[in-house]
Amino acid sequence: MSGVTHHHIPGTRTADYDFAIPADRIAQRAVEPRDASRLLVVHRATGRIVHGHFRDIVDYLERGDAFVVNTTRVLRARLLGTRDSGAAAEVLLLHPIGNDGRWEAMVHPGAKLKPGRRVTIAPELVIEVQDRTDRGTRVVRLETPLAVYDAIERFGHVPLPPYIDRPDAPGDAERYQTVYSREVGSAAAPTAGLHITADLLARLDAHGVRRADIMLHVGAGTFKPVEVDDPADHVMHEEFCSLEPGTATLLDATRGAGHRVVAVGTTTVRTLESRWRAGHYAPGSGETRIFIRPPEAPRAVDAIVTNFHLPRSTLIMLVAAFAGYDLTMHAYRTAIAEGYRFYSYGDAMLIL
Repeated sequence: MSGVTHHHIPGTRTADYDFAIPADRIAQRAVEPRDASRLLVVHRATGRIVHGHFRDIVDYLERGDAFVVNTTRVLRARLLGTRDSGAAAEVLLLHPIGNDGRWEAMVHPGAKLKPGRRVTIAPELVIEVQDRTDRGTRVVRLETPLAVYDAIERFGHVPLPPYIDRPDAPGDAERYQTVYSREVGSAAAPTAGLHITADLLARLDAHGVRRADIMLHVGAGTFKPVEVDDPADHVMHEEFCSLEPGTATLLDATRGAGHRVVAVGTTTVRTLESRWRAGHYAPGSGETRIFIRPPEAPRAVDAIVTNFHLPRSTLIMLVAAFAGYDLTMHAYRTAIAEGYRFYSYGDAMLIL
């Protein structure tokens, strides 16, 4: 920055999102029950912060509000096996390419898994590395006598995020899914929804809050930190999302009646913002590369439920675009000081 005299708008540089999190704050396990996690409530208008628990969220929502959730289901995308040499190898499936058993994947160790190499996951599942993509991932082909998704479900592991430094346990199979998950296809959970229980959904329903479903398959790129100084230069990962006509109609009616659209998770915000056209929600589906960051605020949501995100991530930038940069960083400092748990299995924040 030497020789530059103009000051930048806070929140528009990647370095603005540097902060340190004590290692013991990174949640390694989920709390039980789901809605016993803590909830930090941020009032955008006043900057007021209130501490509670996730089950209290009903108290902040009003009859007529729409509570929008992402119904994607996490694939058991982490495949552990051996190379021909007998050494360990790992393949993380990202998404299918066509329907002939080919997938885009991340592989480890990358230097050893060149095109033509094979990884044996089980006698009934072998993976052939076919090609390298321009973004450093691989095209792989799954060879199995079983239906491909059946083989993945049988031999795959829950793809816990890299900052959870333990192997997946049997309990993770359901705990790393939302209770309303349906369409299999995510490489990571839409984590804001992990706090929601069937009982909480029933309480919201009784309270007159309308549940609305969208779908976005979370890609592993969601964890990729922004490595360039200017976020505008960041190559955004793409994710498939869809908004059904019935949901679009419900959300338009919600706004039209003066009620709020409450998005559960950054994936839901990305979907709604991707389908926003001239003041209305447009049904449809496709890949989105939307990157929501300051100084542009999202227009399609009125409140956001979200977990605490990694420094320099596109996700904390999305939160700052909605809540304001200064208030977002203040909320994060408060959460660290007050012992909140961070990341996928951590606590949540409600921004009103």
